[in-house]
Amino acid sequence: MRLVFLGAPGSGKGTQADILKERLSLTKLSTGDLLRAETEKQSPLGKKAAEYMNQGKLVPDDIMIDILKKKVTEFEKEGIGYILDGFPRTLPQARALDAMLEKIEAPLDAAILIDVPEEELLRRLTSRWTCRNCGATPSFPGGKPDDAICPNCGSKDLYQREDDTRETILKRFDVYRKNTYPLIDYYEKNGLLHRISGEGEIEEITQRIETVLKKM
Repeated sequence: MRLVFLGAPGSGKGTQADILKERLSLTKLSTGDLLRAETEKQSPLGKKAAEYMNQGKLVPDDIMIDILKKKVTEFEKEGIGYILDGFPRTLPQARALDAMLEKIEAPLDAAILIDVPEEELLRRLTSRWTCRNCGATPSFPGGKPDDAICPNCGSKDLYQREDDTRETILKRFDVYRKNTYPLIDYYEKNGLLHRISGEGEIEEITQRIETVLKKM
C-alpha cells in the first residue's frame, strides 16, 4: 500500500501516520530522514543535496524525487508499503512524484486528507506547550495553569514555541492554503483523495482511516 497523508498544521496527520504504520506494517518515509541518510552516506545524490542544504537553500524537487525513487524502488522489490511524510507539499511536487511512480509502475493507492476546521486547529495549536526536559507537548485548552507540569515526566519547565503563537499559526495556515489546496484538488480529480474528519478522539480518527483503506 502506497499512501500520502495531507492535512493542515495541527490536524494530527503525523500522529495518524505513526499509528497506522504499525497497524498496517507500513514504513513512514520522511523526506527529512531520507535527505540526512543520503548526505551522511555521501552518496552522489547526498552530495548534491548537501550543496543546497549547506547554503540554507531548499533541495530542488528533481533531487528529492531521485532520492525518493531510489528508496521506493527498493521497497517495491521487497514488497514494503509506505506512507509519505512531508512530501509532496506543492502541486509540482505531486506531479513529479506521480510521473516517477508511473515509470516504476508503482502508483499511489490513496491520498488521505485529515480535515479539521481552522478554528479547531487554532484552538489546538495555541493550547500546545512543550516540555524542555523530555520534549512532550501537553495541551492546556483553558490556558496553562501556574502549577502545570508535564504529564510525561513531571517537569514544570514548560514553554510555548514561537511557531505555536496565534500570529505565527495564522501565517502557517496561509502557506498551507496556498500550497496544499491545489494538491487536494489534484488528488480528488485523480480519484485518489479520501476526506477523513480529524475531529474527535485519536482512536476514532484512526478507525475512520482504517475503514476507508479496507474498502480499497
